[in-house]
Amino acid sequence: MRSIARVVGCSRKTVAKLMIEAGAVAARFHDVYIRNIAATRIECDELWAFCYAKEAHVEDAVSPPRGAGDLWTWTAIDPDSKLLVSWLVGDRDMTAAFEFMDDLASRLANRVQLTTDGFQNYIPAVERAFGDNVDYAQLIKVFNWKQDPDLQRQVITGNPDESFISTSIVERMNLTIRMSQRRYTRKTNAFSKRIQHHRASFALLAWHYNFCRPHKSLSNPYLRTPAMAAGLTNRIHTIDSLIDMVNKATPPPRRPKRYKKPRTST
Repeated sequence: MRSIARVVGCSRKTVAKLMIEAGAVAARFHDVYIRNIAATRIECDELWAFCYAKEAHVEDAVSPPRGAGDLWTWTAIDPDSKLLVSWLVGDRDMTAAFEFMDDLASRLANRVQLTTDGFQNYIPAVERAFGDNVDYAQLIKVFNWKQDPDLQRQVITGNPDESFISTSIVERMNLTIRMSQRRYTRKTNAFSKRIQHHRASFALLAWHYNFCRPHKSLSNPYLRTPAMAAGLTNRIHTIDSLIDMVNKATPPPRRPKRYKKPRTST
Protein backbone atom coordinates (compact mmCIF):
# COMPACT_ATOMS: atom_id res chain seq x y z
CA MET A 1 0.00 0.00 0.00
CA ARG A 2 2.92 2.37 0.64
CA SER A 3 4.15 1.99 -2.94
CA ILE A 4 0.67 2.69 -4.33
CA ALA A 5 0.37 5.73 -2.07
CA ARG A 6 3.69 7.06 -3.38
CA VAL A 7 2.68 6.49 -7.02
CA VAL A 8 -0.71 8.21 -6.81
CA GLY A 9 0.46 10.83 -4.30
CA CYS A 10 -2.05 10.24 -1.51
CA SER A 11 -2.06 9.02 2.05
CA ARG A 12 -1.50 5.34 2.83
CA LYS A 13 -4.61 5.45 5.03
CA THR A 14 -6.62 6.56 1.99
CA VAL A 15 -5.40 3.55 0.01
CA ALA A 16 -6.17 1.20 2.92
CA LYS A 17 -9.67 2.67 3.30
CA LEU A 18 -10.37 2.26 -0.42
CA MET A 19 -9.09 -1.33 -0.37
CA ILE A 20 -11.40 -2.24 2.51
CA GLU A 21 -14.38 -0.63 0.75
CA ALA A 22 -13.57 -2.38 -2.55
CA GLY A 23 -13.00 -5.68 -0.75
CA ALA A 24 -16.40 -5.43 0.91
CA VAL A 25 -18.03 -4.81 -2.48
CA ALA A 26 -16.18 -7.75 -4.04
CA ALA A 27 -17.15 -10.06 -1.16
CA ARG A 28 -20.79 -8.96 -1.43
CA PHE A 29 -20.72 -9.55 -5.21
CA HIS A 30 -19.35 -13.05 -4.63
CA ASP A 31 -21.99 -13.79 -2.01
CA VAL A 32 -24.85 -12.70 -4.31
CA TYR A 33 -23.78 -14.11 -7.68
CA ILE A 34 -21.91 -17.33 -6.80
CA ARG A 35 -25.12 -19.28 -6.20
CA ASN A 36 -26.83 -22.39 -7.60
CA ILE A 37 -23.59 -23.77 -9.02
CA ALA A 38 -24.30 -26.91 -11.04
CA ALA A 39 -20.95 -28.58 -10.38
CA THR A 40 -20.20 -32.30 -10.41
CA ARG A 41 -16.97 -32.20 -8.38
CA ILE A 42 -15.54 -29.92 -5.69
CA GLU A 43 -12.03 -29.88 -4.23
CA CYS A 44 -11.22 -28.17 -0.91
CA ASP A 45 -8.01 -27.19 0.83
CA GLU A 46 -6.55 -24.72 3.37
CA LEU A 47 -3.73 -22.24 2.75
CA TRP A 48 -1.52 -20.88 5.55
CA ALA A 49 -0.52 -17.25 6.05
CA PHE A 50 -0.13 -14.94 9.02
CA CYS A 51 -1.13 -11.48 10.15
CA TYR A 52 1.23 -9.06 11.92
CA ALA A 53 3.33 -11.90 13.40
CA LYS A 54 3.50 -15.66 13.32
CA GLU A 55 1.60 -17.43 16.06
CA ALA A 56 4.74 -18.34 17.99
CA HIS A 57 5.84 -14.68 18.15
CA VAL A 58 2.54 -12.93 18.94
CA GLU A 59 3.19 -12.90 22.70
CA ASP A 60 6.51 -11.10 22.18
CA ALA A 61 5.11 -8.63 19.62
CA VAL A 62 4.56 -4.98 20.49
CA SER A 63 0.84 -4.13 20.66
CA PRO A 64 -0.44 -6.89 18.35
CA PRO A 65 -3.85 -6.07 16.84
CA ARG A 66 -6.91 -8.28 17.04
CA GLY A 67 -6.50 -11.26 14.73
CA ALA A 68 -2.71 -11.32 14.86
CA GLY A 69 -1.09 -14.71 14.34
CA ASP A 70 -1.61 -17.57 11.92
CA LEU A 71 -4.36 -17.26 9.32
CA TRP A 72 -5.85 -19.97 7.14
CA THR A 73 -7.65 -19.42 3.86
CA TRP A 74 -10.17 -22.18 3.12
CA THR A 75 -10.92 -22.59 -0.59
CA ALA A 76 -13.35 -24.73 -2.60
CA ILE A 77 -12.95 -24.96 -6.38
CA ASP A 78 -14.85 -26.60 -9.21
CA PRO A 79 -12.22 -28.58 -11.21
CA ASP A 80 -14.28 -28.37 -14.43
CA SER A 81 -15.00 -24.64 -14.62
CA LYS A 82 -12.09 -23.65 -12.30
CA LEU A 83 -14.58 -21.50 -10.38
CA LEU A 84 -13.62 -20.53 -6.83
CA VAL A 85 -16.99 -21.41 -5.32
CA SER A 86 -16.38 -20.61 -1.66
CA TRP A 87 -13.63 -19.17 0.52
CA LEU A 88 -13.08 -18.25 4.14
CA VAL A 89 -10.26 -16.47 5.94
CA GLY A 90 -9.97 -17.44 9.60
CA ASP A 91 -8.62 -20.06 11.96
CA ARG A 92 -8.06 -23.74 11.25
CA ASP A 93 -10.49 -25.01 13.86
CA MET A 94 -13.86 -26.72 13.99
CA THR A 95 -15.80 -23.45 14.00
CA ALA A 96 -14.18 -22.34 10.76
CA ALA A 97 -14.71 -25.78 9.21
CA PHE A 98 -18.44 -25.65 10.02
CA GLU A 99 -18.80 -22.13 8.64
CA PHE A 100 -16.87 -22.96 5.47
CA MET A 101 -18.79 -26.14 4.67
CA ASP A 102 -22.17 -24.55 5.45
CA ASP A 103 -21.35 -21.75 3.03
CA LEU A 104 -20.17 -24.20 0.34
CA ALA A 105 -23.30 -26.35 0.63
CA SER A 106 -25.55 -23.28 0.30
CA ARG A 107 -23.96 -22.38 -3.06
CA LEU A 108 -24.36 -25.75 -4.79
CA ALA A 109 -27.43 -26.72 -6.81
CA ASN A 110 -27.00 -30.50 -6.84
CA ARG A 111 -25.19 -33.47 -5.34
CA VAL A 112 -21.41 -33.34 -5.88
CA GLN A 113 -18.36 -35.46 -5.35
CA LEU A 114 -16.28 -33.73 -2.68
CA THR A 115 -12.57 -34.30 -2.05
CA THR A 116 -10.46 -32.83 0.76
CA ASP A 117 -7.15 -33.63 2.37
CA GLY A 118 -6.90 -35.72 5.54
CA PHE A 119 -7.73 -32.88 7.94
CA GLN A 120 -10.15 -34.50 10.40
CA ASN A 121 -12.25 -31.37 11.05
CA TYR A 122 -13.70 -31.76 7.57
CA ILE A 123 -15.58 -34.96 8.44
CA PRO A 124 -18.10 -33.57 10.99
CA ALA A 125 -18.38 -30.31 9.03
CA VAL A 126 -19.29 -32.12 5.81
CA GLU A 127 -21.73 -34.35 7.67
CA ARG A 128 -23.54 -31.37 9.19
CA ALA A 129 -23.60 -29.31 5.98
CA PHE A 130 -24.44 -32.02 3.42
CA GLY A 131 -25.80 -34.97 5.38
CA ASP A 132 -26.11 -37.93 3.02
CA ASN A 133 -26.40 -35.73 -0.07
CA VAL A 134 -22.71 -35.90 -1.03
CA ASP A 135 -20.10 -38.36 -2.27
CA TYR A 136 -17.18 -37.50 -0.01
CA ALA A 137 -13.63 -38.85 0.07
CA GLN A 138 -10.31 -37.77 1.51
CA LEU A 139 -6.94 -37.88 -0.21
CA ILE A 140 -4.39 -38.55 2.53
CA LYS A 141 -0.71 -38.01 1.79
CA VAL A 142 1.73 -40.11 3.82
CA PHE A 143 5.21 -38.66 3.48
CA ASN A 144 8.21 -40.96 3.56
CA TRP A 145 11.80 -39.84 3.89
CA LYS A 146 13.48 -39.41 0.49
CA GLN A 147 10.46 -40.83 -1.31
CA ASP A 148 7.41 -39.48 -3.05
CA PRO A 149 4.34 -39.24 -0.80
CA ASP A 150 2.07 -42.26 -0.67
CA LEU A 151 -1.47 -41.27 -1.68
CA GLN A 152 -4.22 -43.02 0.23
CA ARG A 153 -7.82 -42.54 -0.92
CA GLN A 154 -10.36 -42.97 1.86
CA VAL A 155 -14.10 -42.96 1.16
CA ILE A 156 -16.02 -41.21 3.94
CA THR A 157 -19.61 -41.23 2.71
CA GLY A 158 -21.56 -41.91 -0.47
CA ASN A 159 -20.14 -43.53 -3.58
CA PRO A 160 -17.36 -41.31 -5.01
CA ASP A 161 -15.57 -42.25 -8.23
CA GLU A 162 -12.04 -43.20 -7.17
CA SER A 163 -10.55 -41.91 -10.41
CA PHE A 164 -11.69 -38.39 -9.45
CA ILE A 165 -10.51 -38.43 -5.83
CA SER A 166 -7.93 -35.69 -6.21
CA THR A 167 -6.91 -32.29 -4.83
CA SER A 168 -4.58 -31.35 -7.68
CA ILE A 169 -6.69 -28.45 -8.98
CA VAL A 170 -7.21 -26.79 -5.60
CA GLU A 171 -3.51 -27.19 -4.77
CA ARG A 172 -2.68 -25.51 -8.07
CA MET A 173 -5.07 -22.78 -7.02
CA ASN A 174 -3.00 -22.34 -3.86
CA LEU A 175 0.03 -21.68 -6.07
CA THR A 176 -1.95 -19.11 -8.04
CA ILE A 177 -2.86 -17.36 -4.79
CA ARG A 178 0.74 -17.25 -3.58
CA MET A 179 2.00 -16.01 -6.94
CA SER A 180 -0.77 -13.42 -7.41
CA GLN A 181 -1.14 -12.16 -3.84
CA ARG A 182 1.97 -10.67 -2.25
CA ARG A 183 0.55 -11.14 1.25
CA TYR A 184 0.83 -14.91 0.86
CA THR A 185 4.46 -14.92 -0.27
CA ARG A 186 6.68 -16.68 2.24
CA LYS A 187 9.71 -15.09 3.95
CA THR A 188 8.99 -11.48 3.00
CA ASN A 189 7.86 -8.38 4.85
CA ALA A 190 4.72 -8.09 2.68
CA PHE A 191 2.46 -9.95 5.13
CA SER A 192 -0.77 -8.32 6.31
CA LYS A 193 -0.61 -6.08 9.37
CA ARG A 194 -4.39 -6.07 9.93
CA ILE A 195 -6.79 -8.95 9.42
CA GLN A 196 -9.40 -6.69 7.77
CA HIS A 197 -6.81 -5.76 5.13
CA HIS A 198 -6.03 -9.43 4.57
CA ARG A 199 -9.68 -10.37 4.06
CA ALA A 200 -10.35 -7.41 1.76
CA SER A 201 -7.28 -8.20 -0.32
CA PHE A 202 -8.30 -11.82 -0.80
CA ALA A 203 -11.88 -10.82 -1.67
CA LEU A 204 -10.48 -8.67 -4.48
CA LEU A 205 -8.28 -11.54 -5.66
CA ALA A 206 -11.23 -13.97 -5.68
CA TRP A 207 -13.41 -11.52 -7.63
CA HIS A 208 -10.68 -10.86 -10.19
CA TYR A 209 -9.91 -14.58 -10.55
CA ASN A 210 -13.56 -15.58 -11.08
CA PHE A 211 -14.81 -12.72 -13.25
CA CYS A 212 -11.87 -10.86 -14.83
CA ARG A 213 -9.01 -13.25 -15.53
CA PRO A 214 -9.46 -15.65 -18.49
CA HIS A 215 -8.28 -19.14 -17.62
CA LYS A 216 -6.03 -20.73 -20.24
CA SER A 217 -7.53 -24.17 -19.72
CA LEU A 218 -10.94 -22.71 -20.69
CA SER A 219 -9.77 -21.09 -23.94
CA ASN A 220 -11.59 -23.53 -26.22
CA PRO A 221 -13.47 -22.28 -28.23
CA TYR A 222 -12.74 -18.74 -26.91
CA LEU A 223 -11.20 -17.06 -23.89
CA ARG A 224 -13.38 -17.48 -20.83
CA THR A 225 -13.24 -16.71 -17.16
CA PRO A 226 -14.29 -19.33 -14.58
CA ALA A 227 -17.56 -17.43 -14.06
CA MET A 228 -18.29 -17.61 -17.79
CA ALA A 229 -17.52 -21.35 -17.86
CA ALA A 230 -19.91 -21.84 -14.93
CA GLY A 231 -22.67 -19.94 -16.73
CA LEU A 232 -22.78 -17.03 -14.27
CA THR A 233 -21.98 -14.30 -16.81
CA ASN A 234 -21.45 -13.89 -20.53
CA ARG A 235 -18.65 -11.34 -20.51
CA ILE A 236 -15.21 -10.66 -19.06
CA HIS A 237 -15.50 -8.09 -16.30
CA THR A 238 -12.97 -5.29 -15.84
CA ILE A 239 -11.67 -3.24 -12.95
CA ASP A 240 -13.84 -0.35 -14.18
CA SER A 241 -16.96 -2.36 -13.28
CA LEU A 242 -15.63 -2.85 -9.74
CA ILE A 243 -14.91 0.87 -9.46
CA ASP A 244 -18.47 1.64 -10.54
CA MET A 245 -19.83 -0.73 -7.90
CA VAL A 246 -17.63 0.85 -5.23
CA ASN A 247 -18.81 4.33 -6.22
CA LYS A 248 -22.45 3.24 -6.04
CA ALA A 249 -21.98 1.54 -2.68
CA THR A 250 -19.98 4.38 -1.12
CA PRO A 251 -21.84 7.67 -0.58
CA PRO A 252 -20.01 10.80 -1.72
CA PRO A 253 -18.18 12.72 1.00
CA ARG A 254 -20.12 15.47 2.67
CA ARG A 255 -18.96 18.97 1.92
CA PRO A 256 -18.07 20.95 4.99
CA LYS A 257 -20.47 23.74 5.78
CA ARG A 258 -19.22 27.16 4.93
CA TYR A 259 -18.67 29.47 7.83
CA LYS A 260 -21.00 32.42 7.76
CA LYS A 261 -19.86 35.49 9.48
CA PRO A 262 -22.55 36.60 11.94
CA ARG A 263 -24.20 39.86 11.20
CA THR A 264 -23.34 42.71 13.50
CA SER A 265 -25.98 45.11 14.60
CA THR A 266 -25.42 48.75 13.79
